Amino acid sequence: MGNNLKDIRKQISSVLNTQKTTRAMKLVSTSKLKKAEEMARRSRMYAAKIVEVLEEIKVKVASGENVQENPYFNAGNKESKLVDIVLVTADKGLCGGFNINTIKEVNRIITEQRDKNLKVRLRVIGKKAVEYYKFNEIEVLDSAVGLSATPQYADAAEFIGRAVADYLSGVTSKVILVHNGFKNMISQEMKISQLLPIESATLAEECSSVLEVEPNEQESEILSQLAKKYIEFSMYYALVDSLAAEHSARMQAMDVATSNAGELAKSLTIAYNKARQEAITTELVEINTGVESMK
Repeated sequence: MGNNLKDIRKQISSVLNTQKTTRAMKLVSTSKLKKAEEMARRSRMYAAKIVEVLEEIKVKVASGENVQENPYFNAGNKESKLVDIVLVTADKGLCGGFNINTIKEVNRIITEQRDKNLKVRLRVIGKKAVEYYKFNEIEVLDSAVGLSATPQYADAAEFIGRAVADYLSGVTSKVILVHNGFKNMISQEMKISQLLPIESATLAEECSSVLEVEPNEQESEILSQLAKKYIEFSMYYALVDSLAAEHSARMQAMDVATSNAGELAKSLTIAYNKARQEAITTELVEINTGVESMK
């Protein structure tokens, strides 16, 4: 019985130590989430403004023919059977189903594209996805570790630039970006976007202009330059958005783990008290039995 009590005490101590760790991790994630959320909010506003300007330039500068001829907007090499999928996961775990949900979504898209007789190449950001595909012996064309943990615009532009180069040269016909994005403090949402060719709705006629100057036909090159900037920033925003979602998911996971540890500690404490009471009762019975035998 003594050994049993000792084992329970060790279990309680271990659970309480784990609870301290998960509580600390939750606080760290909460602090990081606030910064990442603000960064994502500002990036989202900038991205929305780029889209507005891109739409207006497309309508005002480029005629229908120019848009169709522009490599960023046309269907790319229609004869190409290659599709690039760019996915973003975290470098670390302990964030619930954050990483595996992204990988599952990518695997679904791979199956969907193959059903259309298209081949898929993977460009992976995040240690967790890199490890997953390496373990499952699935070929990865391009990968980056550390970029999702500390997003930098230049690094994001360089990474997506390789996919853009293959598209513009006719190697691929499409580039798809997948990441798990930030929705609010307690939830995330899967975001899938087709980076190339750029799909955009025609700007409504009644929309007010966001341009300070009216571009002319000779300046239609702005369309390509802005399209390039749009793709680069979309990649950067995906990293920032994913980072905020990662901290949100980890905060939730650590909150659940802390609560579970507390419940387990309570149940172990009850078990310990019962075992201790049984031990005391047994000792009293043995003492009384000994006294009675001496009479």
